[in-house]
Amino acid sequence: MRAVYPGSFDPFTAGHVNVVSRARDLFDEVVLLVAVNSSKHPGTSEEERAAAVRALLPTEWTSVTVAAWNGLTSTYCRRHDIGVIVRGVRNTTDLWYENQLAAMNQSLGVPTVFLPAQPELAAVSSTAVRTLST
Repeated sequence: MRAVYPGSFDPFTAGHVNVVSRARDLFDEVVLLVAVNSSKHPGTSEEERAAAVRALLPTEWTSVTVAAWNGLTSTYCRRHDIGVIVRGVRNTTDLWYENQLAAMNQSLGVPTVFLPAQPELAAVSSTAVRTLST
């Protein structure tokens, strides 16, 4: 089965790497989908972020690909024959938000699998990393 792990990945954090690593154990192929989120305003385009993510992945992770996308994740899944969406959750706030997205995607024919954050990575967020790096 093929899975997609969508996100803005601005920046790509240790938590994201951990989710991808664990998803690799569950699925034959994982597509990291660098997507546009209208509520976020990244400093670079999705193509630039996709290139940055690709550069950070271990070369031996041949079952992981990276793609840039500007549209609904469920549409990408249907067009590319991907059966499931993977999402990482750090806390109950994430779970509440992600559950709403999962319900919408399920209604569009694509289920979601949640992978809880490893305890040592639960406090890591792209926003915090971005703030600390400026």
